[in-house]
Amino acid sequence: MPSVICGICGTKFYAKPSQRVLGWGKYCSIACRSKAQFKGKPMSCFVCARQTYKSLSQIKRSKSGNFFCSKKCQTLWRNKYFVGEKHANWQSGIGTYRNILKRSDILEKCNLCGIENRKILSVHHVDHNRSNNKISNLIWLCLNCHHLVHNDLDSHENLQNKLFKR
Repeated sequence: MPSVICGICGTKFYAKPSQRVLGWGKYCSIACRSKAQFKGKPMSCFVCARQTYKSLSQIKRSKSGNFFCSKKCQTLWRNKYFVGEKHANWQSGIGTYRNILKRSDILEKCNLCGIENRKILSVHHVDHNRSNNKISNLIWLCLNCHHLVHNDLDSHENLQNKLFKR
């Protein structure tokens, strides 16, 4: 009677010779066979440090080298990591001036006429340089006043006088 030693737990068990020829009969039970199928490693989550199992294909497929226990932890990491120049839609910061002004303490109202309706407010670059996104160069203007500042010399001078009085 051919007895074989289990590849996982080391228990001796009987395996039919015909099964050994086919490459079967390596493990004493279904539980040991299932353990043998796990070729990956336990990894700790990059965000919360919880232990989680990752298969070899998941380890090989990871572009960042970081591993996560859930989609929630992955999303928390992605939202902190892919910001600014690392973001897929980054275009040299041209469209960020509105968000910069929203995050500042400056009240959202037109600097010329005083309208506070957010739907019609736009951001104006004082020096007309769209790549200069310093807070000192950005002001809120309603759509009408913004058009006038760019196309009417009197409105432009009026805005310059108001800004230099600050």
